[in-house]
Amino acid sequence: MAEQKRDYYEVLGVAKSAGDAEIKKAYRVLAKKYHPDMNPGDKEAEKKFKEASEAYAILSDPDKRRQYDQFGHAAFEGGGGGAGGFDFSGMDFGDIFGDIFGDFFGGASRRTSNGPMKGASIRASVRITFEEAVFGCEKELELVLKDECPGCHGSGAKPGTTPETCAKCGGKGKVVFTQQSLFGTVQNVQTCPDCHGSGKVVRDKCPQCHGNGYIANKKKISVSIPAGIDSGQSVRIREKGEPGVNGGPRGDLLVEVLISSHPIFQRQDMNIYSTAPISFAQAALGGEIRISTIDGDVLYNVKAGTQTDTRIRLKGKGVPSLRNKNVRGDQYVTLVVQVPTNLNSEAKEALRRYDEACGNSLKSQNGAAANGGKKSGRKKFMDKFKDALEDI
Repeated sequence: MAEQKRDYYEVLGVAKSAGDAEIKKAYRVLAKKYHPDMNPGDKEAEKKFKEASEAYAILSDPDKRRQYDQFGHAAFEGGGGGAGGFDFSGMDFGDIFGDIFGDFFGGASRRTSNGPMKGASIRASVRITFEEAVFGCEKELELVLKDECPGCHGSGAKPGTTPETCAKCGGKGKVVFTQQSLFGTVQNVQTCPDCHGSGKVVRDKCPQCHGNGYIANKKKISVSIPAGIDSGQSVRIREKGEPGVNGGPRGDLLVEVLISSHPIFQRQDMNIYSTAPISFAQAALGGEIRISTIDGDVLYNVKAGTQTDTRIRLKGKGVPSLRNKNVRGDQYVTLVVQVPTNLNSEAKEALRRYDEACGNSLKSQNGAAANGGKKSGRKKFMDKFKDALEDI
């Protein structure tokens, strides 16, 4: 008993109302998944591939699809040969398999021809300082670039001769070949192996460029680095890359920017981060301190009682925006209170008096106990502290 065929719409996984594009897309997915060349020796995959191909052959043809919708599989019973007893003659699968398997069969079907093509891009890198990245700069690179050969003017042919039309492709730059598949003959297209897509063959090569059409020369290229660029970003210079093909424009030069680290500043996006030391006296009493920024030193008024690791914000002292150099980020500064070292005798004595004024010394604690817990001295704490610091 013959195996009952599945509904063609079910095979492709589409609704009966599906359009041509949806049917074609569904078949492409199944063809790529179950093609015998992708599943060698897998009988089940081969079976599913034949089933999907048969369904697509019917549903992609408006007349056959109309008959199938009206009569079902009975409309094609007793048909001619082909896979599974179905006639695939006249069906063009080249578009499907050229897109899916072009490279597998030896060349992409859409990769053509001998028309003008833009040259390949060239990559280079340049290292700049932190300041140059913030404010922008001009750099000069020395690169080896190809130029049109002065002897043959880019043709690659010996002076007095001209390139010949490729006999293999007839000057088209591509060749068509056929391959037998499970459902008939499939046509595919690939770049001509003799002329490499140019459509021309050089018999007598130019002695200067050896038939390449180009000569490599060292050149100095000026690169404008925009303000605000970050490490790893690239600057594109139009038409400074490889020469084009068949009259096409040159490719581009892509210059990657590498930024050296800075001993003081660190960057995150458009903001700059740094630290600034302040003395114990400045932290306690407040006052002006000098802070380094990318624009130079600035004065900042520290509040009295500032604690270590306090972070302050300097608005507009960060990195400019690449889109608008007048828009800048901020600088965030962490204030670090410095503990004094190598004190002389006068400074040590002043600190002892300060410690006594704070009521932290053993002497002061004993004195306070003798006075019934009352603090000695008539001056307020801050007055005593200021006096002690002034004596240092």
